[in-house]
Amino acid sequence: MSATASSLVRVEQAHWGDRVYSWALRLIAALVPLLIVAIGVELYRGSQPSRVAFGWHFLSSSAWDPVFGHFGAWPYIYGTLLTTVLALLIAAPLGVGTALFLAEMAPLWLRAPLGYLIELLAAVPSVVYGLWGIFVLAPWLQNSLEPWLTAHFGFLPFFQGAPYGVGFLAAGLILAVMTVPFIVGVAREVIAAVPVSQREAAYALSATHWDAIWDVVLPSARSGILGGIMLGMGRALGETMAVTMVIGNRPTVSASLLAPGYTLSSVIANELTEAMTQLHLSALREIGLVLFGITLVVNILARLFVWRVTRGIGKVI
Repeated sequence: MSATASSLVRVEQAHWGDRVYSWALRLIAALVPLLIVAIGVELYRGSQPSRVAFGWHFLSSSAWDPVFGHFGAWPYIYGTLLTTVLALLIAAPLGVGTALFLAEMAPLWLRAPLGYLIELLAAVPSVVYGLWGIFVLAPWLQNSLEPWLTAHFGFLPFFQGAPYGVGFLAAGLILAVMTVPFIVGVAREVIAAVPVSQREAAYALSATHWDAIWDVVLPSARSGILGGIMLGMGRALGETMAVTMVIGNRPTVSASLLAPGYTLSSVIANELTEAMTQLHLSALREIGLVLFGITLVVNILARLFVWRVTRGIGKVI
């Protein structure tokens, strides 16, 4: 075989290998949305008895009586959304502020050790957070913080009621601690990725360090910071064990953050192995379907929000 023919064979083999590699990557990429669709379809099929029995009333009803076969998801939806919002209200400013400190202000000898320590928080099992919440956080809330909140802000509906220690506030604080590492990790990387030339240009225009951070760094890293907050929100929505151990597990709807509550994931974890009837099991599957739907809707809305915020600067994560 001549050298030219041999070269043509190698080129053809390379092209064939590229095509196989390309289609393999497409198949792998397609498996992700297919998996999401498969999960949704299976939950939808498994929840059919509950959907037929209760219809849309399942989402607005507060009844949950396995003995008489009455089920409603509203207390669990409320608890899930409330604890997630509370966690983000605490974790988002704390996480972004910590990321700014690590990337812009911390001395070099402190950045790496402190960054590693914060990242280790993401590796702690949720059941460990739950144990810490039961034995440390809940007693402190019951004996110190909640009585103080009731005494000074008891005129607000958010801080009324007995100081149980466990409840929406405890669950929100646990979720905030668990989501901070995700927000810090992403926000720190995108802040550090802002070109140094942009900071130097701000300093050349007589900007202070804070001016450069507020007017240059944060707008440039906005999309990545929002992406980190979205990642933390996804963790908060689906967290199960830690929340189950500190929220009180009472299916009630209350404006008070001190009251015990329930979440979608917690009721599934508590009752799935105890479901004795097909309707009860189907209702739990519909709870899973509701959680699945809420997660998708919230992430889609968050993605649209990120696009709207960042389209003016031409950056979409």
